[in-house]
Amino acid sequence: MIARLAIYFLIGLFAGAMSGMFGIGGGSVRTPLLYLAGLPLLSAFGINLIVIPFSSLVGALSHRRNIDWKYAKYVVPGGTVGTVTGAFLAGWITTPVLAVVFVVVSVITVLGIHFERISPRRAERINPTGTAVVSGAFFLNLITAMRGGSGGSLFPPFLKMMKLDIRKAIATSLFATIFTAMAGGAVFWYRGDVPPLAAVVVIIGSMGGARLGSSISLRTKPLWLETGLSVFIVLLAMVVVYKAL
Repeated sequence: MIARLAIYFLIGLFAGAMSGMFGIGGGSVRTPLLYLAGLPLLSAFGINLIVIPFSSLVGALSHRRNIDWKYAKYVVPGGTVGTVTGAFLAGWITTPVLAVVFVVVSVITVLGIHFERISPRRAERINPTGTAVVSGAFFLNLITAMRGGSGGSLFPPFLKMMKLDIRKAIATSLFATIFTAMAGGAVFWYRGDVPPLAAVVVIIGSMGGARLGSSISLRTKPLWLETGLSVFIVLLAMVVVYKAL
């Protein structure tokens, strides 16, 4: 039991560092690692959502000067409703299907990060209205919540597409995922998918990791942040599919 809890702590530490560094909720890292550590996929989803508000709060405080409040007021409500809807749907979907959803979300994330390079003309035509941000946040959280996420893995690339620079996108994402994850985590907790002791251990590790990752992020060039996030997401998505199928 002690060895398993130590593994959960290290997973939390590592995922928290990725969260603080890249502005993601941490689920793209935390969920597959908890799943590989032996937890059922729905429990990994539930713990991830319970942990995110704590690690994201630490990261948001570190990045507070870069939070774009104009965008945050649209991302939070749209994302929260999407997360609750997706969390309810997750309880009815089989593990292989959830794994496929995880991969789809991961691919969308990577494409979004590099959207300006892949299709610069389309990127220029995007008009970031309030309606577009709310709708986008709802859709992104709907699909990420079905794999136990808060939208944090998609928010930075999505906000980049909405004309924010990467540092503001990271900071705003961290702030928004505090609220979107709380809403989704409540659904998984009520359904009984969250083992309390494992969740507490992962929370402690994640909060320490988020502080470390945020410090590194503020000293790192944007290109390295984008590249590092892309590589981690793709590798972990492949691991999840391999284990689930």
